[in-house]
Amino acid sequence: MDPPSAAFLLAESKNQPMHVGGLQLFEKPEDAGPDFVRELFELATSGGDEVMPLFLKHPYRSVKTAGQLFWREDQQFDIEHHVRHNALPSPGRVRELLELCSRLHSTRLDWERPLWEAHLIEGLADGRVAMYTKIHHGLVDGISAMRLMQSTLSTNPDERDMAAPWAKRALRSSQKPEPEAPIVEAARGLAGLPADALRTALGVTAEAAGMPGALIKTLSKGVRNETSTMSLHAPRTMFNRNITSARRFAAQDWPIERMRAIGKATGSTINDVVLAMCGGAIRTYLIEHDALPDAPLVAMVPIGLKAKESHLPSAEGGNAVGAVMARLGTDQADPADRLRAVQKSMKDGKDALKSLTPVQILAMSAIGQAPALLGPALKLQGIIRSPYNLIISNVPGPRTTHYWNGAKLVGNYPLSIPINGMALNITCTSYDGDMGFGLTGCRRTVPHLQRLLTFLDDEIAALEKAAGI
Repeated sequence: MDPPSAAFLLAESKNQPMHVGGLQLFEKPEDAGPDFVRELFELATSGGDEVMPLFLKHPYRSVKTAGQLFWREDQQFDIEHHVRHNALPSPGRVRELLELCSRLHSTRLDWERPLWEAHLIEGLADGRVAMYTKIHHGLVDGISAMRLMQSTLSTNPDERDMAAPWAKRALRSSQKPEPEAPIVEAARGLAGLPADALRTALGVTAEAAGMPGALIKTLSKGVRNETSTMSLHAPRTMFNRNITSARRFAAQDWPIERMRAIGKATGSTINDVVLAMCGGAIRTYLIEHDALPDAPLVAMVPIGLKAKESHLPSAEGGNAVGAVMARLGTDQADPADRLRAVQKSMKDGKDALKSLTPVQILAMSAIGQAPALLGPALKLQGIIRSPYNLIISNVPGPRTTHYWNGAKLVGNYPLSIPINGMALNITCTSYDGDMGFGLTGCRRTVPHLQRLLTFLDDEIAALEKAAGI
C-alpha cells in the first residue's frame, strides 16, 4: 500500500471518516416508465463479477503483516451491499435529499469490505432521480472519483444499457473525456503531498533543486504574513475545533456567467470571485454567531500554474501543482474590498510559486500543509495549530450536457472531508454552465450550515452591485 493511502486510512476515526462523495441529480427521459429507477438499480447491480479491481479491494492488517496495511481482494464480494436503492420521505424536497446525504456521509465505511457505496435515490416531488456515492480517500481522491463518474456518462441522450462507474465495461475506449485543466491536476497532486512530495523534494535532489533557499524564501513570506504556500497567521475560529461524527451537507449552484461578468468588470478570475463569495458568506455567518475574528480567515486553495524552467530533468516546466494559503478578506465589510483582497492574495501567492521549480512548489506546499495533515494522522489535534481555517477547491467539470441511460444530468455536487481542527470544507465544480457548491461540515461545530447557501446568494448579488452590473 502506498504511503498516502495508508495515511488516509490511519487518520480515520469514528469522528473523522475519510471518504469523499458526490451527489448527482438526473431528470428522467421522456420515455421513462414508472419502474425507471428500479431498472437503473437492477442494471447497476447486475454483473457483480464484472466489477473493476479498484472496487474489489479492502484494507487488511494482522500480526502476520506486523501491523502494516495491505490491500486485498474481497473473496465474498456482494454488489447489493455496496449499491442500494433508497426513497425519500414526503414531501420529497431537496431538503430531504440533502438530509439523507448528510446522514449517509456521516457513517464510516466497513474495512471488512471494499470501501465504497452508491445509493440510487427516488422520491423527489419533481420526479428527478439522485445518486449519492462515497469512496474512501485511501482508494481514490475526490477529483479522480468525479472524473470516473464522468467517464461513464454520455453526451448522447439516446444511449442506453450504459454501465455503472464501478463496472469494467464502464470505461469505454471510444470515449474521450474533456482535457483536464491545471486545477484538476493540482487537486489530484495535492492528494499525494503528505508522503511523495516531501520524500522527493527533501531527498537526494534537495541540494540540486535549491531547496534550502526555497524554504527560507517561503518561511520569510509566512513570517511577514505575505501570501505563499505557508501561513503562520490563520486566526482561530469556531471552525477550528475537534469535530463529531455527524455531518451536514448543503449544495446549490449559480450560473458561471454571473461570475464571469463580475470578473470581467473587476479584472478578477472566476476563482477569485468564488473565493470572494465564500469569504463574504463566511463573514456573515460568523457575525451571525458573534464569532468573527479581527484577522482575515485563511483558506488553502489548490492551484495549477506554469513553473519556471529548470535544468533538472524532473522539473522541466509544465503544469506545476501546489497550494496557496489565500486570505479571504473576512475583515473587510465592503464586498468590493473583499474581492480586491482575495485577488491580491491569490496573485501574490501565484507570483511566489512562479519563482520556484515544480519540485520546490510541491515540497513547499507539502510543508505548508504539514501541521493540518499531521494533526489528524498522529492524533495531535489541539497541539499542532492548523495553518489555515478551511479548504476551498474549485474543480472544472464537463462543459456540456451529459446523460446516463437517457437521464439528463442536471446537478453535480461534491462532498468532502471535514477533519478535527477544520470543521468546514467547501468544494466547487463546474458543469454545463453552472458552478455547483458543495459544503460539508460537522453538524455540531458548524450549526445551521445551510445558512451559508443564503449568504452565498447574497454575496454574489452584492458583488454584482459593487461591480456595477
